[in-house]
Amino acid sequence: MSTNGTSELRIEGLTAEVAGREILHGIDLVVRPGEVHAVMGPNGSGKSTLSHVLMGKPGYTVTGGRVTLDSQDLLALPTWQRAQAGLFLAMQYPVEVPGVSVDDLLTEALGAAGRDASVVHAEVAAEAERIGLATRLLDRPVNVDLSGGEKKRNETVQLAVLRPRYAVLDELDSGLDVDALRACARRVEAATTEFDLGVLAITHYHRLLDELRPDVVHILVKGRIVATGGPELAGQLEETGYAEWLGDDEGDDATPSAAAADPFADPFADPLA
Repeated sequence: MSTNGTSELRIEGLTAEVAGREILHGIDLVVRPGEVHAVMGPNGSGKSTLSHVLMGKPGYTVTGGRVTLDSQDLLALPTWQRAQAGLFLAMQYPVEVPGVSVDDLLTEALGAAGRDASVVHAEVAAEAERIGLATRLLDRPVNVDLSGGEKKRNETVQLAVLRPRYAVLDELDSGLDVDALRACARRVEAATTEFDLGVLAITHYHRLLDELRPDVVHILVKGRIVATGGPELAGQLEETGYAEWLGDDEGDDATPSAAAADPFADPFADPLA
């Protein structure tokens, strides 16, 4: 872990709703450069809703609180400006972008950020080799005809080339075999020291955290962070599950029915995330 004390992604009292139903009930956490924060929780706890709200996905309404990146009000910005401010979202189900190559995508992104885009091709090839993504796949439009694991590796390549300040990983481990999970997680882990990447890793499973070692673990249940601790908290969950924090009204604040009513919902998204 590395920190410089001048930057932070700060979430304060964040509440949000989908289709008129409140899903997030006041989220507070702060991620600093080089830190890895894991958000874990049962199905329907609001984990993916948190990632969507942070990146500004349509259909999610913020009803309270604030989110700042280096004191800049993220919630006042459209999605593309949140990305330029330094926020990256690795989606649970990466979308296909026909007609646009990875090189073209990253060239435009770096150019818009005022960075040297002439190095994109070489950096993409180097990063693909580093995490085991066949370079022949880089000539295809973004994510088109790639397997689930190849899409996750492709997104990890993009993250490494873009070098954002903060990355939100929404179920990075979803659909990955052991080798792909290890390659992607270790690349993100390395980024926390190579360019002080701050990470908010949303996951169901401890296996991601065996490779991407968290500094802080948050337990999200029914739209609220009910516990925060060190890496040992994730290990405890492996043994005990979430029963300690789930009452008889389990699922009352879960997202499935709200997500199903959301006209903007990603048809490929996990409604139980």
